[in-house]
Amino acid sequence: MSTTWEAVIGIEIHAQLLTRTKMFCGCELSFGDPPNTHTCPVCLAHPGALPVINREAIRLAIIAGHALGCEISERSVFARKNYFYPDLPKAYQISQYDQPICGPGRFRYLTPDGEQTLGITRAHLEEDAAKLIHLGAEGRRAEAEGSVVDFNRGGTPLLEIVTEPELHTGAAAAAFLKQLRQTLVHLGITDGSMEQGSMRADANISIRPAGTVGLGTKTELKNMNSFTFLERGITAEIARQTALVEGGGRVAQETLHFEPTTGRITSLRSKEQAHDYRYFPEPDLLPVVPDRAWVAEILAALPELPITRRERWMRDLRLTFEDAEVLADPPELGDYFEQVAALAPPKSAANWVRGDLRAQLRERDQEPWQSGVTPDALADIIAMAESREISMPSAKAVLTHVIDHGGAPRDVVAKLGLGAIQDESELMTLVDRLIADNPVQAQQMREGRDKLVGFFVGQAMKATQGRADPARIGELVRERVSAG
Repeated sequence: MSTTWEAVIGIEIHAQLLTRTKMFCGCELSFGDPPNTHTCPVCLAHPGALPVINREAIRLAIIAGHALGCEISERSVFARKNYFYPDLPKAYQISQYDQPICGPGRFRYLTPDGEQTLGITRAHLEEDAAKLIHLGAEGRRAEAEGSVVDFNRGGTPLLEIVTEPELHTGAAAAAFLKQLRQTLVHLGITDGSMEQGSMRADANISIRPAGTVGLGTKTELKNMNSFTFLERGITAEIARQTALVEGGGRVAQETLHFEPTTGRITSLRSKEQAHDYRYFPEPDLLPVVPDRAWVAEILAALPELPITRRERWMRDLRLTFEDAEVLADPPELGDYFEQVAALAPPKSAANWVRGDLRAQLRERDQEPWQSGVTPDALADIIAMAESREISMPSAKAVLTHVIDHGGAPRDVVAKLGLGAIQDESELMTLVDRLIADNPVQAQQMREGRDKLVGFFVGQAMKATQGRADPARIGELVRERVSAG
């Protein structure tokens, strides 16, 4: 079969909201606490216990809707989503169906190829299920010896975000999810920890002949907990569907599991349809009708969105996409960078913050905003390096000293004697001596091996304990070798 196939991908994201209590009761949220210690009659579904909507969850959903480019509904309704499973004590989940809190929209995000947008079908609130723990078989349900239930997670507020099926590769899906997570974390909506399960992603995948507009039968990959696994899982499923169809088979609509260690895809169950859940309005909860003045007040207090910040850096500060990508996450790093960039050339500030500063601090398990290197101190180091008051190796040595012992950078330079050698005659004498001591390398340079200038620069830096300016040494080496 010679048909070229195109994948069509939509993503469903479940993000646990950063509230203090659960969605419909006063139990505190927890992670890692002893099992079944944060429960009450409401989240355990005791007869007669009535739910009460968490106001903070509504506020966070409104913020998320704005960041997603969605309409904020004037009226939304909770519904009962009926299904039977051990992690759902009521035998239904309180969710939203046909009247979600956030309606259609388009999410803007950046890639190396420029701005992209992805359609958002909806974003709605719901409660999380409890946590099923499968015993033995490395936690896999299919081969488990038994299962137990921890109801601490049951009732946790979730925001489910559903995208339009507009993505076509695993890499594109991962790029979208990465910036969506960054946006939600930046706005304080979720902690975004995919490893701990507070943000989970499912992918709906189908294939169709390239150039057509219809949709094929879709499968769903469940609960992928990293950007890498999402990309790999989608890529594997596209390959599986393509091989199946080209071999004369048909794709079955089902829910699948991707095993990252083996790359294997296995079937979990047939894919449910909306009618399978028998949705109907939750009779114990009134519709949510947010006061428009309250909504306006919430949105007016928001910080700059991550995409707006990154665009501003790239436009006004002339940062590259890669610079902005690294410096924007986490937001505290972006705040630190902006303070340095207000005092030093922005591109140099970006290079130092994402380069030497983070590299040295990572070895000490610190972040820039937690360290003793204030933005003023780093700006001083950059200024001395840019003006050649100190060499680049000396600048890095000053940074190390400030990290480990504190102190003002200029005081450190004076204390350690790291000031650059400014006397041209001293530098020229040094270069002449190095050329005389290394006649073979000097002759090879005259014969065209210009890269050997690095050898002489290295020797000069060693002889001066890093106080010589490498760029100036390189210039003098070329001049004196040519003259000789």
